[in-house]
Amino acid sequence: MKFAPIIDPAQRKPAPKPVRVDLRIVFSLGTGLWAIALIGCIVLDTMGFAMTQACIVCISGVIIGLLLLVWEHFDRWDYRRLGQ
Repeated sequence: MKFAPIIDPAQRKPAPKPVRVDLRIVFSLGTGLWAIALIGCIVLDTMGFAMTQACIVCISGVIIGLLLLVWEHFDRWDYRRLGQ
């Protein structure tokens, strides 16, 4: 019966444990892409195109990426500390 786990919670399968993912790779890749886009915006801005708003967006992406890398460092530190 498909609705049995909804009606009777005792018939539900146990939830799998969450997978620990290395977010440093993800945040580094995203920050790197924002940095490449920022370099492209700066080049286009020096060529005379109006790229001020795009540069601000790219700078914001780089800053947020760096903040997320700092957050991941401390989150991973807490995870290791609590695992001991």
